[in-house]
Amino acid sequence: MASSLKPPEVPMELHAVNREKLLNSLRQNLTETSRPLHGFVFLQGGEEQNRYCTDHTELFRQESYFAYLFGVRDPGFYGAIDIATGKSILFAPRLPPEYAVWLGQIKPLSFIQETYKVSMVYYTDEIVGVLHDQYKGSGKPLLFLLHGLNTDSNRFSKPADFEGIEEFKTELNMLHPVLSECRVLKSDLELALIQFGNDISSEAHVEVMRNIKVGMKEYQLESMFLHHTYMYGGCRHCSYTCICATGENSAVLHYGHAAAPNDRTFEDGDMALLDMGAEYNFYGSDITCSFPVNGKFTNDQKLIYNAVLEAHNAVINAMKPGVSWVDMHKLAEKIILEALKKGSAIIGNVEDMMVERLGAVFMPHGLGHFLGIDTHDTGGYSKGAERPKEPGLKSLRTSRELCEGMVITVEPGCYFIDALLVPAMKNAKTSKFFNREVIGRFKDFGGVRIESDVLVTSNGSKNMTNVPRETGEIEAVMAGAPWPLNKKI
Repeated sequence: MASSLKPPEVPMELHAVNREKLLNSLRQNLTETSRPLHGFVFLQGGEEQNRYCTDHTELFRQESYFAYLFGVRDPGFYGAIDIATGKSILFAPRLPPEYAVWLGQIKPLSFIQETYKVSMVYYTDEIVGVLHDQYKGSGKPLLFLLHGLNTDSNRFSKPADFEGIEEFKTELNMLHPVLSECRVLKSDLELALIQFGNDISSEAHVEVMRNIKVGMKEYQLESMFLHHTYMYGGCRHCSYTCICATGENSAVLHYGHAAAPNDRTFEDGDMALLDMGAEYNFYGSDITCSFPVNGKFTNDQKLIYNAVLEAHNAVINAMKPGVSWVDMHKLAEKIILEALKKGSAIIGNVEDMMVERLGAVFMPHGLGHFLGIDTHDTGGYSKGAERPKEPGLKSLRTSRELCEGMVITVEPGCYFIDALLVPAMKNAKTSKFFNREVIGRFKDFGGVRIESDVLVTSNGSKNMTNVPRETGEIEAVMAGAPWPLNKKI
């Protein structure tokens, strides 16, 4: 099916707004610590990578902080922002003449300046001279470099390095926390790109629902999604590796990697869990749909699916500024446990189950994460913030209170994972809660996850994702009904 969507133009004003936001925050920090408003924010863009020792160059995607501030698509750039004047400077690699033969026209500096709407553009071999000329303070110019911990990967960002850096003073502590925090609250221009990523990805998920057939391979579902988002959305990159899990694979939280490459042939009666999101102009989407591959829910499938859907909807309805994300996770857990109790899979007092962290047996991951230029976007835990230590809660990628302008995924799930269920059914504190006969029915079930991307508004939230969610909607769309459904009033 063709698409009614068209990739939107991307205004470079988006990145100018991001730079202005950073400047304001940095100047405020410098003023509060009685430091002069001099120096440069200085970032190094990403470099092209080859496949091991070969001459095969992997498709380049810009480093995320650099993309946020400058929007540059090409590798090998550096960027600076003058804290005193607000001027932005890009430094482009000086390309050899043979570049024009193999890779295309060598663009003049004026083209780069016009394309990215910065104040000045020079070559990377001119960094030392240009920054010394622009600096209005005394002594060596000061560079604020990006160095800090990514709390999702536990890896550090790489500070810029170049020939002649010893001719500058460098500051490694201030920029990372300030810039990471800038990325937490999205501008309207950023939200427009995230919305388009959601629109084209939602449409692609519906396309997969319509075309799935028992006996296919999981990778065929991935292929349909990637084709639709690239063909009609211009999305060359995915936000992350597609998870196309069916049957018991749907209990593997990050299925789809090289050792589990979406290659199972799925069968009648399986559930599918498809976690796929396109990236448009650096900004991501992250959507999960779960449904029966044959288009009809069984009673057991409805029990688990509706438990997760009720949690998903309750969290979105409760979201607003000031709400604790830890409380939202616990709300989702409680609703899922209550539904499992109603379906006789577990027995006993739900409050007692919450105390013993039984919810983490069925939902070991966190409820959701910030979304933006990175799928797991920055700012989840600021420096010194305490990460919860209890099962389930320790997997939360943020424990913050919600603020207007945050985009966060809401992705509750319910899974039957032997590696968690077997120990829990033997544990003296939790074994009493399990109805082993009913749990046994779900041994090869896998799991259900329902994930939407949600914007926190001034008085609530807005779901940016638009896919069938109710079991009746899913069955109708899989039987050929249009989406959105033409509901009679």
